[in-house]
Amino acid sequence: MQHPARPSPDEPAPHEDTALLGPEADAEEVARKILLDQLTGQARSRSELATKLSKKRVPDGVAERLLDRFEEVGLVDDAAFARAWVESRQPGKGLGRRALAQELRRKGIDDEVARDALDQVEPEDEEEAARALVQRKIRTLRAKDRATATRRLAGMLARKGHGGEVVWRVVREELDASGFGADAEGGDEPDPAGGPEGTWSP
Repeated sequence: MQHPARPSPDEPAPHEDTALLGPEADAEEVARKILLDQLTGQARSRSELATKLSKKRVPDGVAERLLDRFEEVGLVDDAAFARAWVESRQPGKGLGRRALAQELRRKGIDDEVARDALDQVEPEDEEEAARALVQRKIRTLRAKDRATATRRLAGMLARKGHGGEVVWRVVREELDASGFGADAEGGDEPDPAGGPEGTWSP
C-alpha cells in the first residue's frame, strides 16, 4: 500500500494556514493586500496609505517596510501623484494654486514635492480657469446689482484658491464684458480689506 507523498521539510504544505508563519508574516500579507486594494483603480499618496494601514492596526515596522518596497517598484510615487492631482483638479475644478496646495497638504504631500507639481500650472492657465468659473456663475446673477454680483463672484474665486489680483481683475473684466452696470451708490468693487461677504482677504 502506497502512502501519500509527504511535503519536503523545506516547503510549506499547499494549504498551510498563513497564521502559522507567525504574527509578523501574517501582518505583512494582510498589509500587502490592503495596499493593493487601495491602489486598484487610482493612485494614492504614501501618507494616505500609511493612514489606512494604521487604521487596520498593521504594525508600524511592517507598514514602513512594505511602503518602502512599493515605492521602490513605482507603485507608490508621491511626485507622480501630486502632478496627476494638479493636472486633474486645476482645469477640472478651476482651482488656483493656493487651493491646490492645501489639498496636496491634506493628502500628506511634502511641501517641496507639492511646489514642484504646482510649478506646472501656468499663470495663464490659472486665469483662464478663473474666467471660466466667473462666466458660468454670471448667468445666475442677472437679477443682482453689480456690487452684489462682484462680492459673490470674488468670494467664489477666493474659495477656489485664486489670488486677490487675479480675482478682482477677472471679475471686473468679465462683468464689463457681460454688460453689468456699476452700482450707483457703492461702485463696482467692495473693499478688498474686508473680503467678499466676510470670506476672503488678500
